[in-house]
Amino acid sequence: MAAITPASYPPAVPARAGARRFVVYGAGAIGGVLGGRLFAAGFPVTLIARGAHLAAIRADGLRVESPEGAETLPVPAVGHPREIDWRPDDVVLLAMKSGGTADALSALAGVVDPRTPIVCVQNAVANERAALRVFPNVYGVHVMFPAAHLTPGVVQAQSSPVSGILDLGRYPHGVDGTAEQVAAAFGAATFVSEPRPDITRWKYTKLLGNLGNAIDAVCGRGDARRVAVDRIRSEGMAVLRAAGIPFVPFVEDRARRGDILQVKPVNGQARTGGSSWQSLARATGSIEADYLNGEIVLEGRLHGVPTPANELARQLANRAARDGTPPGSLPPEDFVALLDAEDEAFERSLRTEAAERDGGVLPTT
Repeated sequence: MAAITPASYPPAVPARAGARRFVVYGAGAIGGVLGGRLFAAGFPVTLIARGAHLAAIRADGLRVESPEGAETLPVPAVGHPREIDWRPDDVVLLAMKSGGTADALSALAGVVDPRTPIVCVQNAVANERAALRVFPNVYGVHVMFPAAHLTPGVVQAQSSPVSGILDLGRYPHGVDGTAEQVAAAFGAATFVSEPRPDITRWKYTKLLGNLGNAIDAVCGRGDARRVAVDRIRSEGMAVLRAAGIPFVPFVEDRARRGDILQVKPVNGQARTGGSSWQSLARATGSIEADYLNGEIVLEGRLHGVPTPANELARQLANRAARDGTPPGSLPPEDFVALLDAEDEAFERSLRTEAAERDGGVLPTT
């Protein structure tokens, strides 16, 4: 499905007759750009935002910057779902970090029709399961969408002319009319989107790809970054295989991406980092590592697979977020050295356990 680019918008896009409204819960990088693009393409949109970002949108509109320029959009914005006059055909797009999903679902449950579609435009794999506890109609999205949000009231789409790839499907599997309608709306708003009956497989592949987010945030882009990321992802694949969780091979994922995404400078500045990097740069006090690397740690513990690399990445990312440490403060070589020390300690503990079990003498080397 071809995407409509920003340059192809008419000067004033009329509202699409009969279009379902999208309520975008979480108007940061992903939600802000997606909501802005849908609004610019003529779809009814309401954003749910908070703090200074909400105040800026209400005062001045949502500014969406891209390699092609910028536009300020008068998108309606509220601070809580109870401020919305809900309609029977509304679609909720969850776009906050995974740590905020439980609170969002609780807020929604008190005011929306239980049959309302909940579309998780989020990384990680825990959000859909959480939503399904509360709402029966849940959809997962494989998010391939370079975007940024560092300033209140401003979001950046960093790929052009296509803003992102947003394949989706009913969770845990299947495609229905709502999935097809949402994919068509995304496709009309500068995205490429296909309904997929096996969306969960694709989301687990994205999880493996996102395991390096903590390294990008904490360590930056030094020469040893690839070594660190390879160890983290190899560990992740071993865990998913042990757990019997299917995922799409990376070669198939790369083929899906192809050359669709074209990341370019915005305002003359190249892309700095992904969502976890942005969390440290904005000093938000939190980061998504518990739902990325932590997901692998959890499955590893459940299935008896050691996960020292992902546990170290999770701990360091959370510490950096708590302490307000700027992104890129730990050289990736230091991460690898810390991981090597963890591996040596683990091997030593195994030798100790074996010696105690067998009644033998503990080796000294």
